[in-house]
Amino acid sequence: MGRQRELAAFHDLLDPDGVARVLLVHGAGGVGKTALLHRYAWLAARAERPMVWLDGHELDGVEGLDELDLDADGLVLLVDTVERVPGLDRWLRREVLPRLPADAAVVIAGRDRPAPIWRADPGWRELVRVLPLGNLGHEDGLRLLAVRGVPEEEREAALEFTRGHPLALALVADVSAQRRFSAGSAHEVMGELLRGFVDTVPSPLHRQALEACAQVLATTEPLLEALLGLDDAGELFGWLRGLSIVEYGSRGLFPHDLARDALAAELGWRDPDGCERIRRRAAAYYRRQFTEPSRHSVLLDFVYLHRDTSALGPFVVGYPQTSGLSADRPTRAELGTIVSWVRKHEGDESARLCERWLARHDATVIRGQDGAAVGFYLMIDAVPDPEDPATRDLEPGRVRMVRFWMDGRCYQEPSPVQLFITTHLFRSYLTGDCPDRTLLTFATPEPWAEGCAYVDFARLAAADFTVGDHTFAVFCHDWRQVPPLAWVARLAERDALIEAAPAARRTLGEEEFGQAVREALRAYGKADGLRDSPLLSALDLGERELRALFEDVAAQLAASPRDLKAHRALHHTFLRPARTQADAAALLGLPTTTYRRHLALAESRFTELLWQRLH
Repeated sequence: MGRQRELAAFHDLLDPDGVARVLLVHGAGGVGKTALLHRYAWLAARAERPMVWLDGHELDGVEGLDELDLDADGLVLLVDTVERVPGLDRWLRREVLPRLPADAAVVIAGRDRPAPIWRADPGWRELVRVLPLGNLGHEDGLRLLAVRGVPEEEREAALEFTRGHPLALALVADVSAQRRFSAGSAHEVMGELLRGFVDTVPSPLHRQALEACAQVLATTEPLLEALLGLDDAGELFGWLRGLSIVEYGSRGLFPHDLARDALAAELGWRDPDGCERIRRRAAAYYRRQFTEPSRHSVLLDFVYLHRDTSALGPFVVGYPQTSGLSADRPTRAELGTIVSWVRKHEGDESARLCERWLARHDATVIRGQDGAAVGFYLMIDAVPDPEDPATRDLEPGRVRMVRFWMDGRCYQEPSPVQLFITTHLFRSYLTGDCPDRTLLTFATPEPWAEGCAYVDFARLAAADFTVGDHTFAVFCHDWRQVPPLAWVARLAERDALIEAAPAARRTLGEEEFGQAVREALRAYGKADGLRDSPLLSALDLGERELRALFEDVAAQLAASPRDLKAHRALHHTFLRPARTQADAAALLGLPTTTYRRHLALAESRFTELLWQRLH
């Protein structure tokens, strides 16, 4: 059903004038690899090509395969579930394929990505085409549901739930045959998917690792250690990477979308406290890295944790799909595409102004996985300009305005492209030359007001402007009042996930709490110094989590210009202590009396911020 791209690839494989001789198909369990190979077998028979089918489920090893008759002219060799037989991939590459007839066509299908040697070896590079198999597209998914007898009124909901995953579509069809498919029956489908996705899990700890991976956007080895409270998660990380339902990219591991949904949903109702604990640990891990310039990319991951909050939830729908997007400068042809999008969504006058700005500023185009442009944004230095109502009445100053931004297909509606643009802009605020103010423009203010307020962009109604028949709303952040690092710290303060339970106030009064914090700071530098701290039981935290919380509050001090001196005293005395306090004073270049005054202020501010954070 569908799979036009994959079928075209096989037709090319059968073409005597084609270059590729080997097609390497890979994809997660249940995505339809075997069904695709059956289509290939039918096409081979229709072309009257001799065929040999090997199924890893039916083979005990490569022994005896040398006796296969693979000498027929025009042979089509189809190999399914190659990962089931150790060494089968290597045996095919080294022993079988070199002696096949020149016009043979080979398809090897499995869950795992093909070994790098297929593309690295010059002898294979030109002969091989790698074909990742993903979910069915919208029309193909609807067609499959129709063939399976799912009533028309249930198909859109079923397709949205499954995202086109073939096994999930088949399971939904089975449910629908017994009763009407609804959100209530989704648990049944998800449970079956989990059993299909993961055949065996070696231990409860491996299961925890998989569930933790499903809660965050991308998993690295250090993050996995933080999520599970381990000193070394290398073996677990390697196991996750080998799972067919787990993909990996430059930023870490991430589960297949539907597997993520299934795992996250099951953990959410089976162990809500465990789910919350993982997210709280993830938030603490990200926040500790906000002040490191090389780590600003974790802002994407941090926002993903907010997908269930009322303010940001609607705007992070489809977040995993942003992993296939990238930002680049547009080509000359894409400049015309950009203007056509503006004309379509905002009218002719806006399109004229966009052309004018494109001649003076570089736009940023968003590309999909296939390299095609799917959206863009244009940030300008907004000097007063009588030609454009957006900047005509602006006050002089260093102002940057996101003058145009949109998903080419659905404009400013929530989508993966819209979300990618938002987070890409966030990174620019942290890594670029900081202006006095940044202005964001929206076609309508209502859907964005709460989200903008959450990220500290205030409604600036006086700056609203009209172009043609469209009036645009403007939101503003003043970086002179809240600089980038302080802005990140403010966002972090709003993260409800990191807050400990309010039981701390009931267990320790403010004075007792302050004394416990001071004692914990003095014991922080010792290996087991926090083991007996009353803060552990009061906050229901482990020692590792308490240390993470201390580091997080210290980072908040560092992000505030007025608390920077206090942070330096705290850092050199307790967090990364000098040998003596006299040495710490010398490191800071302070007289002893001044150093002690800074240290007293540091302890007071640290305790105050920690108390505020937890109450």
